[in-house]
Amino acid sequence: MISSFSGHHRFLSNFFPCEIELDGEIYVSLEHAFQARKTLDLAERAKVRAAKTPGDAKHLGRKVTLVENWEKIKLGVMETLVHQKFKRHPILRGELLLTGDEELVEGNTWGDVFWGVCRGKGENHLGKILMKIRSELRR
Repeated sequence: MISSFSGHHRFLSNFFPCEIELDGEIYVSLEHAFQARKTLDLAERAKVRAAKTPGDAKHLGRKVTLVENWEKIKLGVMETLVHQKFKRHPILRGELLLTGDEELVEGNTWGDVFWGVCRGKGENHLGKILMKIRSELRR
């Protein structure tokens, strides 16, 4: 099992630097694009896109005007962006495929039990999306 998206497996993290396109704009990380997608307000998106770090983008994303159905669409948005990350970047795609059949768990210490697992509890949606995309890429 890969239980942390750090060190050699940092490329699995949404904070890993890689270009992601969203509605004709380029973002410097998947986290930037995901946080920007939470809103339709172009000024708010521009602020998120300009954030210096993925952590800053995440912080700004907590303050944007959410699209009406965000809770219903966020898993699909994440899957689309993660798919793009590995489709667009062959080196990252190769690294993902090299994880073989390992279970991918976004282990964390910051309490995220939706996207990952903290202190043994969590739904690990990001890990599940990564494993699904890895399986699709093998075909």
